[in-house]
Amino acid sequence: MAVMNFGGVDENVVTREEFPLEKAREVLKDEVIAVIGYGVQGPGQSLNLRDNGFNVIVGQRPGKTYDKAVADGWVPGETLFGIEEACERATIIQVLLSDAAQIECWPRIKKYLTPGKALYFSHGFAITYKERTNIIPPADVDVILVAPKGSGTSLRRMFLQGRGLNSSYAIFQDATGRAWDRVIALGIGVGSGYLFETTFKKEVYSDLTGERGTLMGAIQGLLLAQYETLRENGHEPSEAFNETVEELTQSLMPLFAENGMDWMYANCSTTAQRGALDWMGPFHDAVKPVFEKLYREVACGNEAQRSIDTNSKPDYREGLEKELAALRESEMWRAGAVVRKLRPENN
Repeated sequence: MAVMNFGGVDENVVTREEFPLEKAREVLKDEVIAVIGYGVQGPGQSLNLRDNGFNVIVGQRPGKTYDKAVADGWVPGETLFGIEEACERATIIQVLLSDAAQIECWPRIKKYLTPGKALYFSHGFAITYKERTNIIPPADVDVILVAPKGSGTSLRRMFLQGRGLNSSYAIFQDATGRAWDRVIALGIGVGSGYLFETTFKKEVYSDLTGERGTLMGAIQGLLLAQYETLRENGHEPSEAFNETVEELTQSLMPLFAENGMDWMYANCSTTAQRGALDWMGPFHDAVKPVFEKLYREVACGNEAQRSIDTNSKPDYREGLEKELAALRESEMWRAGAVVRKLRPENN
């Protein structure tokens, strides 16, 4: 494990150079890894583990996702089982169900957590908010976390490109004395670029804040506000979308992803530089109170409870589809669909 300095702060980081895939395979050579759930994270993590040479099986209830698992090459009765049978066969149980589904399935998972097994999560939600989820592991199992910093789709795509998606890791409970080796080996196995240390609580607090903030919620709100302002002042949908979304995602994001925001600024016009430097302060001051309120709601458990209550409703999926359809059918994203078709790679 290396100590890296991030902005003047030392943090523990594990790279693939110091913990190579061969070492990960050796650590887990006698383990049976059961990936429970085949929705968002399940496919990417299980397929990467399989392709990396680990002994992995999938536990999934019948339905569309079970059929998807079959289509991805998991064989019923050999590498694909019901949830309980997969948990019984496993020495490491990776719980990759949705947070609401974890609460529902916990009684069935818990009874197979015999001494020495490992319970693995990719989100700190269930353990951090255990008073709300009632997910309380027995004391004689390892409880570990690897949280890829992106979707399961991104994890798989980057793996197939020979790249890695950075992940955090945490140990909540080390019952065997092997929790660290297990969690790092699993992190390497699922396709992490590098692993940085956190806790279950920090992971879920940062994750919920990020999803509601710059990663998803805030970015849509910010983009929509600019798009609407341009449209209200007579700009056409194509121009408004290109100036709001297309230039950001196709031109500027790759630049600051490559070498930082200052480098991106330096590679734009002097007019753009001046405007960005002058206006970043007002935007920061406007949104900082919103982020502070968001973090308080996450830390006190209100956001977790809202998720539990909403996602547990029997008609949740139906309501979700309506909300996503409204987003998809909004003028901004209908304009986006046309713009994407006009990209050179699509013609």
